[in-house]
Amino acid sequence: MKKYGFGVDVGGTTVKMGFFETDGRLVDKWEIKTNTEGGGKDILSDIAQSIDNKLAQEGISKSDVQGIGIGVPGPVTSDGVVHGCVNLGWGTVDVAEQLGSMTGLSVAVGNDANVAALGEMWQGGAKGSKDVIMVTLGTGVGGGIIVDGKIVAGFNGAGGEIGHITVNNDEIEPCNCGQYGCLEQYTSATGIVRMAKRKLAKTADETVLRGYTELTAKDIFDEAKNGDQIAIGLVDELGEILGAALSNMACVVNPEIIVIGGGVSKAGQILIDTIQKHYMETAFRSCKETRFALATLGNDAGMYGCMQMILE
Repeated sequence: MKKYGFGVDVGGTTVKMGFFETDGRLVDKWEIKTNTEGGGKDILSDIAQSIDNKLAQEGISKSDVQGIGIGVPGPVTSDGVVHGCVNLGWGTVDVAEQLGSMTGLSVAVGNDANVAALGEMWQGGAKGSKDVIMVTLGTGVGGGIIVDGKIVAGFNGAGGEIGHITVNNDEIEPCNCGQYGCLEQYTSATGIVRMAKRKLAKTADETVLRGYTELTAKDIFDEAKNGDQIAIGLVDELGEILGAALSNMACVVNPEIIVIGGGVSKAGQILIDTIQKHYMETAFRSCKETRFALATLGNDAGMYGCMQMILE
């Protein structure tokens, strides 16, 4: 008898929803709007209604559903309570209890970056591994740390917030978090552009990067691939900062594999090669065998990870 489950990835704009068989096959996926009005009070009821609609459409009984996994953009404690999601308008919300009572199904709750890591471990770039560091390089830098198949969430759900490791004590501009010199300030999509603007202001060297009116991370990587020396230097600087930070983390959790995802990862092998080169320069000898890979599930990673949570 087939069993099913739902993976629900809640973002600030849309909720990505996946209907899965428990063997990992994605039966269907769709999105609903994230209604953040009124402090996000209708978000969970909208999700519950969408799940009921899907089960009715498929003619499947709730007795054949193993549960719902849900990922949210904020810290989550082990009992399924979310402690503040600014993007959703939430304060403290007992997501597991509320969504469970609305649907009559068991509910597992996780942080969005952590569940993306679980997704990549289960069906993505880290499939077959149980000790994983996942890094998401987007507008910010997120992360998920998995040890022996389990997410390291920490005391109040902030485990894996690797974007806020301090990598530069001399930084004078604040990070969005209020601290200075965070990893996110250099290795995110906005971070490498910020580094580029600083570099272009300091050097008179010729570079095609000056020709862009709205320079993006993609432009920098594209021009590095085309041989522009300033762009190559910027990619190398990103790789050096991130590679060193990851080698420090490896001393703590000794991952089998490090998976790089997020929008910046679309740069491909040049990004992986540069990070790995610098990682190897500073890695402890017992951690040098760590493999590097690109994430493969893209925007679906969160849904897969949410589903994986309910299989434990």
